[in-house]
Amino acid sequence: MIIKMQISSLKVRKKGIVILLTLIFSSFLFSCTEKKDGTILKIGIAEEPRTLNIWLASDANSRKVLSLMYQNLYVRDPVSLQLIPWLAESMPLFEPETVSYIVKLRPAKWSDGSDLTSDDVLFTINLIKKFKIPRLYSKWKFVKKVEALDSQTIRFYLQKPVAIFVTKSLSVPIVSRSEWADVAKKSLTHEKPLTALLNHKIKFPLGCGPFVLKQRREGAYLYFEKNRFFFGENKKIAGHILGPFVEKIIFKIYSSADVAILALKKGSLDYHWSDIPPGHINGLKESKHIQVFVSKKSALYFMGFNVRHSPFSDAALRKAVSILIDKEFIISRILQGYASDMTSIVPKGNKFWHNPQLPAYGHGLTKQQRIKKAYAILTENGYTWKSPPINEQGETTMPSLIRLPNGEPMQDFTILTPPADYDPHRAASGTIIQEWLKDLGLPAHSRPMSFGALLSQVKQRREFDTFILGYGKLSLDPDYLRSFFHSKNNKKRGWNMSGYHNPDFDVAADASVAAVNIGERQKLIRRMQEMVMTDVPYIPLYNPMRIEAINMNNVSGWIKMVGGIGNLWSICMVKPKQI
Repeated sequence: MIIKMQISSLKVRKKGIVILLTLIFSSFLFSCTEKKDGTILKIGIAEEPRTLNIWLASDANSRKVLSLMYQNLYVRDPVSLQLIPWLAESMPLFEPETVSYIVKLRPAKWSDGSDLTSDDVLFTINLIKKFKIPRLYSKWKFVKKVEALDSQTIRFYLQKPVAIFVTKSLSVPIVSRSEWADVAKKSLTHEKPLTALLNHKIKFPLGCGPFVLKQRREGAYLYFEKNRFFFGENKKIAGHILGPFVEKIIFKIYSSADVAILALKKGSLDYHWSDIPPGHINGLKESKHIQVFVSKKSALYFMGFNVRHSPFSDAALRKAVSILIDKEFIISRILQGYASDMTSIVPKGNKFWHNPQLPAYGHGLTKQQRIKKAYAILTENGYTWKSPPINEQGETTMPSLIRLPNGEPMQDFTILTPPADYDPHRAASGTIIQEWLKDLGLPAHSRPMSFGALLSQVKQRREFDTFILGYGKLSLDPDYLRSFFHSKNNKKRGWNMSGYHNPDFDVAADASVAAVNIGERQKLIRRMQEMVMTDVPYIPLYNPMRIEAINMNNVSGWIKMVGGIGNLWSICMVKPKQI
C-alpha cells in the first residue's frame, strides 16, 4: 500500500511539474511577445483551429495553421496568379501519346530530417483515392495510375485529358508516408474507414513547410518554430529569396475583433489573420504604427433564381430583375465601398479567365431609367399591370397587380437571405432589393432564415423562389462554372442550385474539362460566362474586399495578393525590422 501511495504521489508530482513548466513557458512566451521582438511573429486568428488532421480540415483557421507545415507540388505566383513549381522542381511535362504527366521533385526533407521522395507523393495520392477523401477525391478519380520513375520523379497516367489536373490535382498537400501509413492501415480495419481516418487525432504534424508546431494550448495559442529543414530557405522562387526570416510564430486566438484590434494597437499582435470590419478602419489609420491593407478577393456574392418553374423560368423576368438591382448602391452604402461590382460569375481580379465583354445590366442608370428599361423588357414579353409603373406621360408611378404573360396574377415570392447576425450585408441586400422590385410591381418579400435552414431549403428540398448566398473563396481555376451550371448537377444537394439547363452550356463545359491547351480553354470558359450572363440564373452582386491590418513596429515585407496578405509568401518573406 505504501509503495502504491508513493508511486501515486510521484505521478501527481510529475504531472504538477509538467503543468508548472507549461505555465512558465507560456508566461515567458507571452512576455516575449509583448516586447518588440522581431524574431517572433505574432498572428491573431478568430477561432480555435478545429483540427490538425489535414484530411478533415475544412475550416479556415485549421487551413491557415496547416499551411505552414503541409506543402503542395505547385502554388500560385503572388502577382501573376499563374501556377509555379513549389515542391516540384519544374512545371509538369505532358505526354499526349500516353495521356500522362511527369513531375520532378525538388530536393526536400520532412521536418524530422528524413527525405521527401516520390514514394510520399504516391502514398498521398493513393490514400486520397482509396479513402475517397471529400473535397480531394474528385480531383484524382480520373487518374488511372501513378508510378515512381525514381526517388524524385513521378508519372501520372490519366484516363483522358483533364484540364484541372495541373491546376487543381497537383495542388493538393503532400503528406509523409511515415506519418500516415500506420494510421491508414488501422483505419481500413474499421467498419467505416473514412470516418476512422478523419477522426484520427494529430497533435504535431510532420510537414515540410517553413515552420514546425512545437506547442499548443487549446483556446489560447499555437507556438511554431522555424523548420531548419525547409527546402525553400535561401532559394529564389518567383523572384523572391525565401526565408523564413523570423525564428518563431505564435498564433493567438481572439474571438472578438475589438480585442484583436486593441492588441494590434498595443503591439502584442503583428497581424490579425481575419477580416477587419470597415467601421474600424478610420480608427486604425489614426495609429501611426498601423498599416491597413485592402485586397481583392476571389469571391462571389449573388442572387439566385429557381428557374425550374414559373415565374423565374422566364429569362426576361430574370433580366428585368437584374436591371432593377443597383449594385453601386449596395457597394457604396451597405458595404461602405469595400467591394467591387461583378458582371460575371468569375471575379474581375481573375484577369486571365474573366470575360470583360459581358452585359452590365443597369450599370450607370438612375432609378427611373432602371424601372423604364425593366418595364420595357417585361411589356415586350407579354407582362401586363392593372396600373403600370409607367404612366401615359412616361413618368414612374406606383404600380399594382402585375400579370404573367398567360394572364394570371404573379404570386408573392420570397428572397431568402441569411440572418443579419450571420451576414448583415446579405440580409440588408435582400431588404433593399425587395423594395426595388416592388417599384416594378413585383411582389417580392425578403425573408431572413438561419443559414443551415436556407441551404436545406435551396439545395435539398429545392423549394424556393430566389435567394442570396455567397462563396467567400473561389478557386482561381474557374472550373466551378461547370459545377454551378451543368445540368447533371441539377439534383438534390447538387451544385446547380438554380436548376439551370442549357445544352450548349453543357457542351462547352464538357469541352473545357478536356481542353489541355490553356488558350483553347480560356475561350471556352469565357463563352460559358457569356451564356450564363445572357440567361441570368444568377445575378452576381458584389465581391467584398479583404481588409487587414498590421503593426509595423516589429516586422515588414508582407506580400499582397488576391485574398490578402495572409498567405504562404508572407510567412516566408516577413523580416524583423533590424534585417
